[in-house]
Amino acid sequence: MKFKKYLLFLVVAALAFVLAACGGSDSEEENNDSEDASSESANAEGDSESAELEGNVVIDGSGTVYPLMQRLAEEYMVNEQEGVSVEVSRAGTSAGFERFLAEDGTDFNDASRLIKDEEKAKAEELGIDIMEIKVALDGLTIVTNPENEWATELTEDQVKGIFMGEYTNWSDINPDWPEEKIQTYGPNENHGTYEFFYENILEEQDLVSDINLQQDYSTLVTLVAEDKNAIGFFGFGYYDNNQDKVNAVGIDFGEGAVTPSLETIGEEGPYANFTRPVFTYLNVGMAEEKAQVLDYAKFVAEEANTFAGETGFAPIPDEEAQAQLEEIEGIE
Repeated sequence: MKFKKYLLFLVVAALAFVLAACGGSDSEEENNDSEDASSESANAEGDSESAELEGNVVIDGSGTVYPLMQRLAEEYMVNEQEGVSVEVSRAGTSAGFERFLAEDGTDFNDASRLIKDEEKAKAEELGIDIMEIKVALDGLTIVTNPENEWATELTEDQVKGIFMGEYTNWSDINPDWPEEKIQTYGPNENHGTYEFFYENILEEQDLVSDINLQQDYSTLVTLVAEDKNAIGFFGFGYYDNNQDKVNAVGIDFGEGAVTPSLETIGEEGPYANFTRPVFTYLNVGMAEEKAQVLDYAKFVAEEANTFAGETGFAPIPDEEAQAQLEEIEGIE
């Protein structure tokens, strides 16, 4: 009898052990399933935050701003969004605005001047909402041929006189200088640099009639580099990248000559008279419709100061850059 009771005890104990083991296994599986679900949820959330974008971003406009925007585009495509193609062209500020202010126009227009009233009116007529993004500061630079060892410094009035045709020969400025004809060069009317020079420096006085105006900045550099009596103007970046081909003239604004550099260029600095902000203009509607356009606009606002110096521009104040980023982030 005792033996039967003992045997019954062993069977019950064994059954209890088996049930406990099965229950533990089910619980463990449930825990594993729960952990797997949580992991999948976290991964999905991470994927959402770093979602890869696709499509194109189309930019045209200023040849002056081009090196900075091209550098930003390269950085964005290589290190931010490999699936996005950012196409940067350089028709010139005014020509770029014509492409921008059109049905199915470009997403951005780079500009080395402020948008004009008539361009704003065109945008309103077409129902295009525009956002102005200030990307950097540029110093308009007066350049000469490397063999020109006499006109290393000029006053602001002398620069104006040269490009308005008040002087024919170098000796008209200083009798000790060569009695040779001054050859003037600059970008053509498609460029904001031309308009800035004409409107802000010359105060809308006519340029000398025989000035050689060019569409392409590399052509301008070559022409000045090959003409001993040349003097031209363009943005600081093109001088900075071609210091082996052209010289920068120091400009005396009344307190001694100042040579343009990343240290002197600034709206409040010693080169302020020849300093100008440069911009890109965003089609807000395109940013609302295309995620890649909005994302690139944010990238430009965040990173323009990072790459300004290496492309020949002075950065804008950090607080201005942050304010612009916050405005862009408000686009839905």
